[in-house]
Amino acid sequence: MGPGRKRIAVIGATGSVGSSVLDVCRAHPDALEVRALAARSPSEKLMALAAEFGVTMLCVHDAPPGLGPEEPGAKKLRGPGGLIAVAEDPSVDHVVFASSGTAAIPALQAALRAGKEVSLANKESIVVAGPWVMPLVRTRDQLRPLDSEHNAVWQCLHGESAPVRRVLLTASGGPFRTWTASELETVTPDMALRHPVWSMGPKITVDSATLMNKGIELIEAMMLFSLEPHQVDAVVSPGSFVHALAEFEDGSVKMLAGAPDMRLPASSCLFWPERRFPCGGLERPVVAPRTIAFEDPDPERFPALRLAREAMERKGPFPAVLVGADEVAVERFLSGRLGFTAIARAVEETMEACSLPPPKSLEDALAALEWARRHCAAVCNSWEA
Repeated sequence: MGPGRKRIAVIGATGSVGSSVLDVCRAHPDALEVRALAARSPSEKLMALAAEFGVTMLCVHDAPPGLGPEEPGAKKLRGPGGLIAVAEDPSVDHVVFASSGTAAIPALQAALRAGKEVSLANKESIVVAGPWVMPLVRTRDQLRPLDSEHNAVWQCLHGESAPVRRVLLTASGGPFRTWTASELETVTPDMALRHPVWSMGPKITVDSATLMNKGIELIEAMMLFSLEPHQVDAVVSPGSFVHALAEFEDGSVKMLAGAPDMRLPASSCLFWPERRFPCGGLERPVVAPRTIAFEDPDPERFPALRLAREAMERKGPFPAVLVGADEVAVERFLSGRLGFTAIARAVEETMEACSLPPPKSLEDALAALEWARRHCAAVCNSWEA
């Protein structure tokens, strides 16, 4: 172990974002030491990563008792308690949350309470649990947004004392940006999974195609940066060169642009405030010739964005309900049991049926999430009958 190296834990190590973070760690062994890895389930990939980095802790969230990871030399952990143990461990300086879902929320809270640096690419942690996560952040840079758009906003707002008028998150528009409403009815799972720019998991890829991902990101941005709904919006910018813009009261606009590569925001989070070239093989972005264009998303063809904005404005249980219903609807679409345009319709019916009170605790918010999953499943089942 080299002196002065930052000691890293990666929760969600086998996913696309976790892989980008580990790429940066590989490129800078003099500065970064991977101490712990966690994933939802055991896999050959996880075992290979543990051996490569020589980790001291290895956690599998869904491993049953007696079936922990078998990497020699690593402390074996499992379940929610294992994630919390990784997040709190005094031998870890910086915890990366790159997993999806809500399972890591208690670990995120534990890491923040322990004063760790945190890089966060888990939307549900903020959209569902923001009121019980954000108050735990001690300093401006303790919680570092890892998603490319929120990372760009974070960097644009850094050093600014004047209030921001609004922030704009960009969307590439997905593979169906120019398709008509009737053409969208014919979209299959295979078609939706061919995203033109980013390499992501199936759920987020479909959400990007419907623009639900961008809508969920708007809610997350509102909570991350203490903004009101009218201060957050989305624009389509094909090519994904510009990741976000910040407009200030004097009318000036700052934007962050760069290659659509998750190793860039990962590097900024791990090394902040220093800037380091993330790793070999990443081409520096070509400034010219390049055309940067912005256009408004079409709420008629992509109603998911409208539903997310409604959840953002209504607050209460609706952000959690939006997330829970979308999880079920996308799962049904990917299994071939629901049409592409029916994803938003299923979410909308679930939101319309919601009469839950505003959550008063994290447990209430998770209960709203679970209610939405059940109700959306019932809606989808009624359409199949």
